[in-house]
Amino acid sequence: MRTSTDQARRVLIASLVGSTVEWYEFFIYGTAASLLFDELFFPDFDPLVSALLALSTFAIAFVARPIGGAVFGHFGDRIGRKSMLVITLTMMGAATFAIGLLPTYAQIGVAAPLLLVLLRLVQGFSLGGEYGGAVLMSIEHAGTNKRGFFGAVVNTGAGWGLLLANLVFLAVSQLPDEAFRTWGWRVPFLLSAVLVVLGLVIRLKLDESPDFQAVKQSGEVRKAPVVEVLRRHGGLVALVCLAYLSAGVTFYVGTVFSLSYGTGRGTGRSTLLGLVTAVNVLTILAIPFFGWLSDRYDRKRIFLAGIVGMAALCWVWFPLLGAGSTALMLLGFVILFIPYAANYGVMPAFFAHVFPAPVRYTGLSIGYTLGTVLGSGLAPIIATFLLGTTGGWPAIAFYMSGVGVLSFVAALFLHERHGEPAVAGKAGIAPAGTSS
Repeated sequence: MRTSTDQARRVLIASLVGSTVEWYEFFIYGTAASLLFDELFFPDFDPLVSALLALSTFAIAFVARPIGGAVFGHFGDRIGRKSMLVITLTMMGAATFAIGLLPTYAQIGVAAPLLLVLLRLVQGFSLGGEYGGAVLMSIEHAGTNKRGFFGAVVNTGAGWGLLLANLVFLAVSQLPDEAFRTWGWRVPFLLSAVLVVLGLVIRLKLDESPDFQAVKQSGEVRKAPVVEVLRRHGGLVALVCLAYLSAGVTFYVGTVFSLSYGTGRGTGRSTLLGLVTAVNVLTILAIPFFGWLSDRYDRKRIFLAGIVGMAALCWVWFPLLGAGSTALMLLGFVILFIPYAANYGVMPAFFAHVFPAPVRYTGLSIGYTLGTVLGSGLAPIIATFLLGTTGGWPAIAFYMSGVGVLSFVAALFLHERHGEPAVAGKAGIAPAGTSS
C-alpha cells in the first residue's frame, strides 16, 4: 500500500511538530532540574546530595519510558499508530502543565517532591510511546528511498524541543533572580498548553500508517505483540538498547550535565544556555543530512562511525568546555555533536527495520526506551557523581568512551531486513536478527 507524496509530507510535518512539543516539555524539566530544582524541592540536603536528587527526578522518567513503550507499542501494533500518538501528547501536556502549577517544598513540604516525581513518571510513560509511533508514522509513509531522511527529520524533534526549551528559559532567566526562582521558572511549563493544542490539532488529521493497514488487512495483527517481541526478538531488543547508549550518554552529558558543570566553574547560566542552543541548531541541520546520506550509502556504517566519533571526541570536548573562552567552548560542542548527529540521524530507519512490521512499534519502543534508561536517564547522575568523587572530568570521559565501545559492539550484530514485505506472514521473511 502506497502513500501519496503530499500525504507523506503532511505526516512528516505532523510527526515532527508533535515530537517537538513532547521533547520541549521533557527538556524544560531537565533544564529546570539542573538550574534550580535542588533548591526548590530538596533544600534540606547537602548541596551535592540536593543536586543528585534533583537530577534523579529527571532520570526517574526514563524508568517509566520502557513501560510506556511496551504499553503503547502493544496497542500501536494492535490498533494503530495514530491513536497512540494522540494519547501520548495529551498525557505529556497535562503532566507538564501541572508541574508549572506545583507548590514548592517551602510551601507544602515533602508532598512537593513526591508530586514532582509522580508527574515526572507520567511524562516518562507518555514519551515512552511517543518515539516509536512518531518515527514509524513517518518512515512507513515514506518511499523506500526516503525512509532514512524522513526518520531523521522526526529525530530533529529532540533538537527543536531542546532549542525551544532553551530559548524560553533563556528569556525567563533574564528576570531578576528572585522573580526567576519564585515564578519565572513556571512560565515554560505553562506555555506548553498552547503547543499541545497545536500538536493535537495536527495529529488528529493524520491518516494511519500504510504498513499497519497492510498488516491489518492481511489479518496479521498480533494478539500479544509484547509477548512475541520478548519471546522471538528479545535478543534484538537487547542489542538495540545497547546500540543506543552512546548517543544517549553523549546528548545528555552535553546538554544537561554541562549546565551544572559549567556554572560550577564560573561560566554564566545564559552563556551555557546559548552554547547548547547554538549546537542544537547545528544538529537540527546535520541530522537530516545524515539521514539523507543513509538512503544512498550504507546506513549501518554511518551509525558505527558516529559512535567512534562520540567515544573519541569527548576527550577534546571537556578541555575546550573548561577553556574559559566562549569560542573554544562552542568549538568543543561542534566537535562532539557532529558524530552524534551522524549516529542519531540514521538511528530511526536503522532501528525500525530490525523488526518485522507486525511487532515493529513494540520492538522499537521497548529497545529504544530501555536504552534511554541505561544511557540517557542515568548519564547526568553518573557524570555528577564521578565529578563529585574524583574532582575532574577524565573519569566522565572514560565513562563516555566505555559506553561507546559497548554500543559499537552491539550495533555490529544488528542488521536491517532489506526488501521484506510489510506483512511478516508472507514469504521472504528472514529470521530474527538476520538480513534477508
